[in-house]
Amino acid sequence: MKAWSARDVAAAAGARLLAGADAEEGPHRVVVDSRVLGPGDLFVGLAGANTDGGRFAQDALAAGAWGVLAASEHVERIREPGAAVLLACADPLSALGRLAREWRRELRARVVAITGSTGKTSTKDILAALLAPSFATVASPRNQNTEIGLPLAILGAPAGTQALVLELAMRGAGQIAELTSICEPDVGVVVNVGPAHLELLGSLEAIAAAKGELLDGLASGATAVLPAGEPLLEPFLREDLEIVRFGEGGEVTVLETGAQGVLVALGEQRVLLEPGFRAAHLLVDLCAALAAARALGVAVSAGALEVEFSGLRGERLSLPAGVVVINDCYNANPMSMRAALDELAKTAAGRRVAVLGDMLELGARDEERYHRELGEQARVAGVALLVTVGLRAAWAGESFGAGEHLHAPDAAAAAELVRARLQAGDTVLVKGSRGVALERVAEALAGR
Repeated sequence: MKAWSARDVAAAAGARLLAGADAEEGPHRVVVDSRVLGPGDLFVGLAGANTDGGRFAQDALAAGAWGVLAASEHVERIREPGAAVLLACADPLSALGRLAREWRRELRARVVAITGSTGKTSTKDILAALLAPSFATVASPRNQNTEIGLPLAILGAPAGTQALVLELAMRGAGQIAELTSICEPDVGVVVNVGPAHLELLGSLEAIAAAKGELLDGLASGATAVLPAGEPLLEPFLREDLEIVRFGEGGEVTVLETGAQGVLVALGEQRVLLEPGFRAAHLLVDLCAALAAARALGVAVSAGALEVEFSGLRGERLSLPAGVVVINDCYNANPMSMRAALDELAKTAAGRRVAVLGDMLELGARDEERYHRELGEQARVAGVALLVTVGLRAAWAGESFGAGEHLHAPDAAAAAELVRARLQAGDTVLVKGSRGVALERVAEALAGR
């Protein structure tokens, strides 16, 4: 944003410029955490549950900030700002979103927005790898996929960015619509619809409606990339959208996998790819990413495809004595749990061990049923040692009915249980919702 003047930033954010009107060069970056702020940054003071970030506006200036954007009550009390830019507004969060939308328009980049109950981050990572040879590509870093994170991801894209790959998360109705209005996608991808966030939304139909907000927000002529055979999304289709379906029965699908690679159909075209992964759920994500790449006019070539996946998502850690730990504990819901257990069953050379934590946000009506089904799935997957973590996961242990089952109240206790029982050649799957913090189990087993 360095090419923007202070007046440009104020106009884009819809803020009042109280000081620094002579600044002809914009900020280096935009931050909302004063603890990571550096010289030349624009600090946006957001109101949070515990504190109002606007209270730190003066501290931000003392740290060398280019300027501050905060509620008027905080900015107007600043005295002697020096050369810093002071921007006052009624709602800093809305101003942050407006600023990001204007920067997205300034970039004139092609934008792909990805949502789904599971697999959206992996799809984002794969798509970024597919686009990189053709476009200067920026993808949402880490978990910047909310009403705060998404604008920061857009504003972090430097001038010259040609493609933006953005992840859209949601916790309830209306949030995908808000994010879509900020990023204005050229291509919208819905990876799947599944039982995540049932606690807030209540039904699969309501979850589909929340995902459908992405389709509602696409401009006429944009492309919607959707899973084949998903009837829950049909009510949200529009005649003025280009619809591309992926997965079995779709225009982009995997035809076969073998030692030579993965043969995919791209419409009438056949391409043999050599991705560094073979997990079934990742191949579905690959198809979604391939469909989005084609929508941007990228010609996918045969050969190797190297993807750097985001952390805590199926990361394999090799330990002494041939032990492998699958660190897949960024989050969990019934769909992703089943996929992870299927992958454990297919790839484990030795004994199969699973450390499974609570799946959160499923709602009181459904959470017991889904956790009991999880225990049954672990049995079918051939798990020999199941360690459950958390009150809800205990239901999975009750329905497991095979091998050895142990229960732990928290991640630290689970790590001790597993460490004492590891055998040479074990493959250990570690997976649960973020609130259970099961990454501590994987870290403990790896000796970190």
